Amino acid sequence: MTRSVLGLAVIFVSAVAFAAPALAASEDCPRGDLDSRYCDRDGDLVADLPRDKEQWIDPETILFTYTPVEDPAVYAKIWDGFIRHMAKVTGRKVKYVRVQSYAAELAALRSGRLHVAGVNTGGNPAAVNCAGFVPFAIMGAADGSFGYEMEIIVPNDSRIRTPADLKGRTLTFTAKTSNSGFKAPTALLLSEFGLQAEKDYRVAFSGKHDTSVLGVANRDYEAAAVANEVMKRMIARKAVDPAKIRSIYKSQTFPTTGYGHVYNLHPDLAAKVRYAFFTFSWKGSALQKEFRGEDRFITINYKRDWAVVRKIDAASGVRYSCL
Repeated sequence: MTRSVLGLAVIFVSAVAFAAPALAASEDCPRGDLDSRYCDRDGDLVADLPRDKEQWIDPETILFTYTPVEDPAVYAKIWDGFIRHMAKVTGRKVKYVRVQSYAAELAALRSGRLHVAGVNTGGNPAAVNCAGFVPFAIMGAADGSFGYEMEIIVPNDSRIRTPADLKGRTLTFTAKTSNSGFKAPTALLLSEFGLQAEKDYRVAFSGKHDTSVLGVANRDYEAAAVANEVMKRMIARKAVDPAKIRSIYKSQTFPTTGYGHVYNLHPDLAAKVRYAFFTFSWKGSALQKEFRGEDRFITINYKRDWAVVRKIDAASGVRYSCL
């Protein structure tokens, strides 16, 4: 059955009032999976800057947020140093906006209430196709490596030893737009273990990765699928006791949060925003302390680096419905 990754799109678009730009003309406007308001003439799978300069935005205050994988309050202070750097580079005020859900983040991007953002792995295709998001950076290491794995975790004393043991149990996910928190585990459990969601195991949602990790540690959840980068950070800052958790499955490496700007940001300002990411000094920063093992922003290519995520979406019957 075809599943829409943006069943939430119906909610977030109808719930937010915004002045939508005129639909892109059909002539000379290839778009692939992009919403009808966008064009992709260069074939990079992301929305082009509008030819009509009247559609460009040039905000005096840049609104920025980080993907809500955990409590937004935790990350507001962590991004302070970077925000000051972006403000200095761009010559604009920069404000950190707290969003409580993936749906809220995509709604804000699409409506123009966010200009620059970090979007979670699984949410990138939806943000690109339905909200005009243009990802260009990712956190990485000196050797150019980046990414994380999806893990299925259970309480340490659980009788669940392998994914096969999930049959008849409840597996808690984060949100339907999450790669590691829903799309990857459902696809992999079906392809590797023959376990179909809602048929072979019950499905529940926590809303966020940190909630899932804590839920397993506290035995509130029988099992949960999470991004291990979030779990590792929680362990590092002693937000959860690793002795209370056991992993029963670890996936291949996926790209992590992608950072980008909205498609119609004035090109001069967009260039400065990009420059701010790639010139930020990580040494001694709160970002370096929080995101251990990563010490810089590196360039990414959505078409290439998110190919594995789009394949999982395709295999899962996901379509990007931007209603």
